[in-house]
Amino acid sequence: MTAETGQSSGSKPSDDAWAKLVPLDTKFSDIEIRCNDFVICSEIKPSSIERLEWCRITKNLGHASATIHNKSSDAILVDEAVIPKDGVVDIRCGSEIVPGPHGHGYLQYRFTIMPAPESRTQLLKISIDPENAKCSICLNIWHDVVTAAPCLHNFCNGCFSEWMRRSEEKHRHVLCPQCRTAVQYVGKNHFLKNIQEDILNVDATLRRPAEDIAVLDSSASIQSNLIIGSKRKRRSNILSPPLEERERLRLQCPQCVANIGGYRCEHHGAHLQCHLCAGMMPFRANLQVPLHCMGCDRPFCGAYWSSVNVTQGVSSPVCSRETFKPIAERTVTRIPFVTHEMNRHEQDITQRCIVQMGKTVPDVVAEWFTRFNNREIDRSRMPLNHAEMITTSTHVCNDCYDKLVGFLLYWFRITLPSSRLPDDVAAREDCWYGYMCRTQHHNEEHARKRNHVCRPTRGNHPL
Repeated sequence: MTAETGQSSGSKPSDDAWAKLVPLDTKFSDIEIRCNDFVICSEIKPSSIERLEWCRITKNLGHASATIHNKSSDAILVDEAVIPKDGVVDIRCGSEIVPGPHGHGYLQYRFTIMPAPESRTQLLKISIDPENAKCSICLNIWHDVVTAAPCLHNFCNGCFSEWMRRSEEKHRHVLCPQCRTAVQYVGKNHFLKNIQEDILNVDATLRRPAEDIAVLDSSASIQSNLIIGSKRKRRSNILSPPLEERERLRLQCPQCVANIGGYRCEHHGAHLQCHLCAGMMPFRANLQVPLHCMGCDRPFCGAYWSSVNVTQGVSSPVCSRETFKPIAERTVTRIPFVTHEMNRHEQDITQRCIVQMGKTVPDVVAEWFTRFNNREIDRSRMPLNHAEMITTSTHVCNDCYDKLVGFLLYWFRITLPSSRLPDDVAAREDCWYGYMCRTQHHNEEHARKRNHVCRPTRGNHPL
């Protein structure tokens, strides 16, 4: 393995490196910078064993940046900007440096500032008593923790879901198992879930057996915030209800007002608020009709009200079935706006490729949905939740459907041989940051000039 070296320009070397150049090619070693003024003398090409003096790196005051001085006989690149011979520019932690005038054929480095020695020893310690992270129903460390309001007590999702089911069968209110306050809302607590995981990582003896976790998960029914009804009594024969009462009536779902499809809501039954229309629907955990989008976990009412033949709400908005239905029943007529990270130049290229092949967007999407359903596509970068569980029979919302179509069109593009691309497109160089590039969103020239339908080769992004 070839190693890079450097030399001091007069400043006294330190025992600890304050910065280093990290080669993106892992066959080469890091260059540790131990002096405040350090000359880099190393190989600049993977194919050459000749070592050249090509830059000087000087530490700036404040430890947050440094200055690089181009000492080579040619230009170098710093964050894609060309630095001419004898040019000087400031660099920061994460700056990308190429010891040559272009990226091809040269080694590539990332400048990294090391933590100060004193900060390495300063660890933030937070003491958490596991007794304060236990569910008061099962008396174990939370699992998939949910928080009830207004009392803000915390429970396992499965435990509270079962408690809620039993309470709604026997009582007028769902009371908090810990303090007996009437619960009005309950939802997942992602912050406490992280704490729960940290506790179990520190003390594995607190983990429950896998079979117990499976039972909890099978009982868990809370996916988004649930509204569990107010404590006000229904009022009848109201000619002109006050504002507060009108607001309560506006939030009632159609099955709160009347028996529809053989069901009428309990007086204080749990409800979900549709993400799209903000209308209410009853939370019926054992129902076969999906209430949440699998792609984003948000509640949508279109499928539920369609299943009981409700098309218009009297006291609350109701979504149509078209807003929330299985993937297989959907159609696409154009390339969605979110495709290719909303880069319109890449969208136009994809459209040109499809037309050039004598196909239409629906043709290509249908073909790739077949591959998707047959699990012929890597789903690791799929921008939806529960990616491995989604099939063409899964209900998704309009937003998630557009994201899924965009994901499939990405695969369509990267699997196209270069001979199928228009000549002006095939000649473009890949952007170092690929689909994760942020510059493409605010620099039209960069978005057009570089190919962004590719995997990142820079930065800490998954391939």
